[in-house]
This record gives sequence, structure tokens and C-alpha cells, in this order.
Amino acid sequence: MNFESLFPFKRNFLTRNGQQYHYLNEGSGDPVVMVHGNPSWSFYYRNLVQALSKNYQCIVPDHIGCGLSDKPGDKDYQYTLKSRIDDLEALLDTLQINENITLVVHDWGGMIGLGYAARYPERIKRLVILNTGAFHLPQTKKFPIALWICRNTLLGTLLVRGFNAFSAIASHIGVKRKAMPKAIRQAYVMPFNSWKNRISTLRFVQDIPLLAKDKSYQLVSDIDESLVHLQTVPTIICWGLKDFIFDKHFLDLWKKKMPHANVYEFADCGHYILEDASDEVILLIEKFMTANP
Repeated sequence: MNFESLFPFKRNFLTRNGQQYHYLNEGSGDPVVMVHGNPSWSFYYRNLVQALSKNYQCIVPDHIGCGLSDKPGDKDYQYTLKSRIDDLEALLDTLQINENITLVVHDWGGMIGLGYAARYPERIKRLVILNTGAFHLPQTKKFPIALWICRNTLLGTLLVRGFNAFSAIASHIGVKRKAMPKAIRQAYVMPFNSWKNRISTLRFVQDIPLLAKDKSYQLVSDIDESLVHLQTVPTIICWGLKDFIFDKHFLDLWKKKMPHANVYEFADCGHYILEDASDEVILLIEKFMTANP
């Protein structure tokens, strides 16, 4: 199976601060904005786009440094949560998408998408939450040692940027039901094919705020506090319980923060829930959207 058949979409680019910012724009109708995390890219949402673009306009950006977007060095781009939210806002403003948004978030996409929602809660019509966070590390959870090594050590830098450890390992351990087919795994790691092109993978991990002095700490606190404004927004949560980062501790916190949400737990699925349980989750999302017109 070749890449074009796996990812049969038109490439669109917004030039932003001198960088080419890639996004999918498929279908028409109410907008569905899908925000990916690290170390994935818009490819993660390919099956959901094909399902929903029959009835909705699906917008899926690749964050700068990811997927088919440019991968600038530190002097040309600030690899921070605020930059990510600013980019998403600029894209949606350019496309004149400012109401009735269904927001789909996964991994870092939770912080980025809900960072946008914190600025414009009135624009969000529905919320789809997939193994992510929009708040600080739960008090009940220890920060995983593997992430700590990536975030804080020269060894971590070498492993992530020299050997593509983060993206390659995620494509193996991110699914639990069955291994990703080789072509899919290759598509996940394809954009991150050199030291230069793995900068975002590392910078995302380094931007995880653990202490009040960390650059994005206050912004994450603000996003967390803003979630209360979304408690009237129809919400569905689909969760792979075998995720080694976004695990039951995160899900329990989501249940407290979004008590009105419809929650579906998948005991045998991992981080990449849209790979492990693609058909089931897409069907749940389609039914949820129909039930909340």
C-alpha cells in the first residue's frame, strides 16, 4: 500500500512568519478542526477525515516542525505552546472559521486546541477528546522516566534527534490491539527523517511544564481554569486505557472537569486510539455529532 493511497488528500499551505504551515481542508459543512500531538501529524486523523468530510469541513493542520509543514531551527520559530495556539488561530482566521467548531484533540493537541477554545469558548460547538490533557500532570501520576530522560538530558537529545527514538518507539508502543502495519508505521515516522527534522519532537517534550518557572506553566494553568466554560458544550471522550502517559489518572481528571461528557473506555487500546479502535471510535464520533446537531 503506497503513501498516496493511505493519505489521498490535497496539500494546502499557509505561509506564516516565513514558514509553510501545512493543513488538510476536506469537505464542506460545519467545521471539524482536528489537532494532533507529538510525535504524530495530520496522518493520524486520515480515517476520521475520510468519514466526516462527507458531511463536514475537516481542517487538520500539521504543527510547524511536524508532518508536511516546514521544520525551522530555533532562530526562526519559537517551539512553545503559545506559538502553536497562535498558529492554529491564524489558520482558522484565514479560513474564516469562527463559529460552530467541532474540536477534536489528541495528545499535545489537547493543550493546543483547548488553548484556542480558552480564547474563544463561544466558537466551540462540540468537543471530541482522545487520550490527551489540558491541565498539569495529575497529582496522582508520576512523570514517566523515559519522558524525563528525553526532556532533561543530552542522552535524550541524542536518542530523539539522532535515532528518532521518540517517533519510532511511539509507533510500536502507541498501539496495543495489534501492531501497526509497516506502511502505516513508516508514514508516521516519514516526516521526522533527520536530526534537523526532529527538532519539534524534542522541543515538544522540553516544553512540558512541570514547575512554575517553566515557560508554558502559567498558560497551562489558564487553559485548565478555562475548561469550566466548556461544561455546556456537548463532549465525547474516547480513551485507550493502555496509554503509558495519558492513562487512567488523566481520564479520571477529565471526568471531574467535564462531568457532562459521554465517556467510552477501551481497556485493550493504547495511545493511538484512532489506530487501535479506528472503526469503533469513528462510529461513536459520527453518532455523537448526529445526536448533537
